[in-house]
Parts: sequence; C-alpha cells; structure tokens
Amino acid sequence: MKLSRKIGLVAWASLLATALPADTVTLASYNLANYNLTDRQIEGAFLASYPKPEKEKSALRQVIHAMDADILALQEVGGEMFLRELQRDLRKEGLHYPEAIVMSGVDEQRKVAVLSRVPLTAVRRHSDLDFKYFEGRELVKRGMLEVRFDSAAGEVALFVVHLKSRLTARRDDPEAKLRRGKEATAARDRILELFPEVETARFIIAGDFNEGPLHRPVRAFSRIGSRAISTLIPAADSRGETWTHRYWRNDEYSRVDFVMVSAPLVDAVTDGGGKILDAPQVLDASDHRPVVMEFDFGKVANVD
Repeated sequence: MKLSRKIGLVAWASLLATALPADTVTLASYNLANYNLTDRQIEGAFLASYPKPEKEKSALRQVIHAMDADILALQEVGGEMFLRELQRDLRKEGLHYPEAIVMSGVDEQRKVAVLSRVPLTAVRRHSDLDFKYFEGRELVKRGMLEVRFDSAAGEVALFVVHLKSRLTARRDDPEAKLRRGKEATAARDRILELFPEVETARFIIAGDFNEGPLHRPVRAFSRIGSRAISTLIPAADSRGETWTHRYWRNDEYSRVDFVMVSAPLVDAVTDGGGKILDAPQVLDASDHRPVVMEFDFGKVANVD
C-alpha cells in the first residue's frame, strides 16, 4: 500500500472515531475568577483594567490539566480573545480543545463559555432571556449558553449559566436575591420551551448560581410545583467537603457551583456524584473550586 493511501486511511479512521457518539464524557464547571481585564490589587498596588496575573493563569491551567475534562463549562471569561488565549496556551501544553464558544450577554466583562474536545452538534446563545423586575423588565445579565453533542444515549444539551452576583446598589433587593431567582426562572422557562416533555429530555445545567442549594435559583431549576425539572447532583472533595467558593474578604466558604441533570441522565452520573477538585494549586487559580462529573451515557436508554 502506498504511503499516501496509508495516511488517508489513518485520517479517515480518526475522523470516524471523532464522529462517533460519545459514550463516556467528563464535564467540569469552573469559574475562572476574572479571566479578563478588571481593576485589581497587585502586590499592594491598585491597577485599573489589568489582566489576570500570569501566576494565576499558570495555576489555572494546572487545574484544568488535572481535571482532564472533555467539556469545560466556564464562567468569568472576558470574551473571545481571552478564551482563545486559554485555548492556545492549553494546546501548547498538550491539552487541545478544538471547540471554543463564548456567550455574549449584557455583562461584557464576565461571560460564560465552553471549551470542548467533544464535537458539538449545535450552539445557541440565549441573550434574549428577560423578566419583570420591579417597575420594568431586565435581561438575564450573562444570558445562557446552550451547546449540544451526540452521545450513546442520543443528543445531549448543556446549558451554562452564571447568575447575578450578590453585589448590587439596589436597596430594594439586598444581595440581588430577587433578581437572581428571576434570572434562574427565566432560564428554566427557556429550557422548558426547548424540552416541553422534560421527563424524557436529556440536558445538563452547569455553572455558578451565586446561591446555596436550598435557595430559589436551585429550586427553580429543580421543579415547578410537583413537576420535576432536573436533579442537583452531589459533589465533594477528597475530605468530603462540599464548598466551592471562598469569599476572601470575610473568609467565608459556600457551595454555589452546581451541575444539575434531567431525569434520564441521573443514572448516567458515574458513582452517583461528582468531585470538587482540591489540588494544591486550586486556590492559587481562582476563588472557586471546579466541579467535575463523569457521565456514562451507555447506561441511558435512547428514547428517540
């Protein structure tokens, strides 16, 4: 056989392999802590519109290498340029994510994004989500990013969210609790528009909810009355601790980063839960710890 034909067959076999539906997929949700230009305190000095320090970027990439996730659901990305930088630097270190998608919303500084080495079959940016807020209407600040991919169970949708932070100047909505709940409800309602038969739907919701598991945002994504929408998947670190965010100023620890799945995907979660990475460099990279989850879609019946 000629060399060119051999190379052609190898390339064709590689193409077929990447086109096959994913059987096992590792997903990570990770808030990168201002991978953008923002005002920062660096070694005691105030610097305006300053990039994430190289020391933090290096630690961040070490964390991503340690996770070795197939799909990264990211929050607090500055935009296309910053995502491409991260994609490029990871590739130089041997970790390649061919798919790089950024969501554009009202917040131009902190966006949600996806890096994936699983081929994506569809991308949709939900920038039009709105809700009634006091006298007027507001848009979900960071929108909701939807990507889809083929799996052994059929097509799966991933929705990436980053709900409003607790910082607000409104005295009529302390810590933006009302707004955050309304953002979650607007995002949930869009998911139900896309999947009206939610009992048989295959979707994952991942991101930074900026609220604990018993509060309204998680409840909104969980159910409407007695109707189940999705299930919050448990996760813990190597010591059994479940916090994902450290508020440095008050030295407070809370769980605000979640992965939720529709009913047909609950059994696909390996070991029934995920991991919260607690490697030494995690807190050098971000004030959030990533949530990592493995899915075995071969355990899910294809109902198409």
